[in-house]
Amino acid sequence: MITFLKIAVSGKGGVGKTLVAGTLSRLLARSEYKVLAVDADPALNLSYALGIPSNVASKIVPLVNNEDFIRERAGVDSQLEDTKGFQTFFKLNPKVDDVAKKYGVTGPDGVKLLVIGTVGSGGSGCMCPANALIRAILRHISLKSDEAVVMDMEAGLEHLGRGTTRGFQLLLCVVEPGTQSIETVKKIKSLAEDIGITEVAVVANKVTSHEDKVFIEKSLDELGLELLGVIPFDEAIRRADIEQVAPIDYSGNSPAIHAIQELKNQIEERYE
Repeated sequence: MITFLKIAVSGKGGVGKTLVAGTLSRLLARSEYKVLAVDADPALNLSYALGIPSNVASKIVPLVNNEDFIRERAGVDSQLEDTKGFQTFFKLNPKVDDVAKKYGVTGPDGVKLLVIGTVGSGGSGCMCPANALIRAILRHISLKSDEAVVMDMEAGLEHLGRGTTRGFQLLLCVVEPGTQSIETVKKIKSLAEDIGITEVAVVANKVTSHEDKVFIEKSLDELGLELLGVIPFDEAIRRADIEQVAPIDYSGNSPAIHAIQELKNQIEERYE
């Protein structure tokens, strides 16, 4: 029985969020899901992880940088703009039901990529038009029984602070062996609870030894977090990055890809 999935992938910068989000999207598509991959990271690397050609990806303008789109959907009147370029009052529920269809780019395995980008101004209280637009897009995404959304979040806590992940089934936190990575997950867990995300699980990446795994397991046990998957350090992933090839296309049988396949199976079993 195929169900719908709505997954946000988070974690400290450099831990492998985009590897997990992109590869997971491709594998779900191969399991008969209609997948929408959402890039909400300012690094904008999800297209590479999905295998979308660079000449196509380079032409994509993130929605938050498309001023005409924001003005149209947020209902901003140019005659009433403030000194920052946007008026104080704007639509909190702009029309976004056609965004994925109009602005999405289709890649390998039929995965559709929607590049949202991220709002430049930080702070949990930000209510600018671009932020309202992001919230509306992500909130609108309601899924049928054969569809999945995988969002590659920006590193750290900004999206959680703005509440743009509210309504996602699973917040998947990627960690690597290291104290800073674990500390970030601790903060993510706290913020996720504040906005009503009850399902938070962890994926360990770049694991090189049994000692690495034990360190992560012990740290997560103290935080009351579930370790859903373990991805070993894989030289093929580094080579894929150097050659700018999607990891799943560079070496589909590598240990890391096999581990993400198992992660995909665990998620499907969890929600079926």
